[in-house]
Amino acid sequence: MRIGFAGLGTMGGGMCRRLAEAGFEVAVFDLDTAAAERAAEQPGITAVTRPEELAAPVVVTMLPDGAAVRAVAEKLLPAMAPGSVLADTGSSDPGDTRGLREPAALYGVHVVDAPVSGSPAAARSGELTLMAAGDPEGLDLAEPALTALGRVYRVGPSGAGHALKALNNLLSSISLAATAEVLLAGRAFGLEPAVMLEVVNASTGRNHASETKFPAHVLTGGFDSGFALRLMLKDLRIADRLLEDAGGRSDLGRACRAIWEQARAELPQDADNVEVVRWLETAAGRELRA
Repeated sequence: MRIGFAGLGTMGGGMCRRLAEAGFEVAVFDLDTAAAERAAEQPGITAVTRPEELAAPVVVTMLPDGAAVRAVAEKLLPAMAPGSVLADTGSSDPGDTRGLREPAALYGVHVVDAPVSGSPAAARSGELTLMAAGDPEGLDLAEPALTALGRVYRVGPSGAGHALKALNNLLSSISLAATAEVLLAGRAFGLEPAVMLEVVNASTGRNHASETKFPAHVLTGGFDSGFALRLMLKDLRIADRLLEDAGGRSDLGRACRAIWEQARAELPQDADNVEVVRWLETAAGRELRA
């Protein structure tokens, strides 16, 4: 099967290579033509210069937001055959996803949202988690390509995948901030961060941040998770709106977003998401790194 792929950033670059390794013929497009040319060095991948040249039975996008997906779709949809699928694997606003269904339907194209969770390494190895949503026919058509990228969960109707991705990232961010606050308090008491993590990870307080992000990306001083802080903040803003619409208490969600908003304003524009810990270190007046 031919697959179109738009967006060759930190995640997309690995994903398109994974699809080629799985036996698909992949046409790739990115505004950064050098990125497309680098991807095309791998067998099975061809670089194209215009979005409409991506037209295929399945086109996958890994773009920063729904506006970027819409910009590609406006040029791409007229070139796609009826019965094709446009699968957005980035972190878009659920409203943008639902809004794309009507113009896509004019060309008989299905829209699927299948945002991914996982690291750049998982993108390259095909071990992502995909939260797939949309009409069953579109999901069935997209399934072979999505399955090559990782484990696919069908989570509901159009927009449900992007809603779940934003909520998952909120929970992930709360864990990151809470773990940082706890470790910084322990550091003030004289506890070593590595020792605290070892004990926490053998106890009930363990979480993805304590098990992966801190050992691999914070204590090393690398702050290199591969996911931009500005993109996480975008997801937190989406999650905040979802919480507001749902009603009930959302104290932790609002507090988490406030931390990321302040960190975004004070850290470099290209800051990695885990650099929020560096910002919290500065506020605490102590570091977690050796």
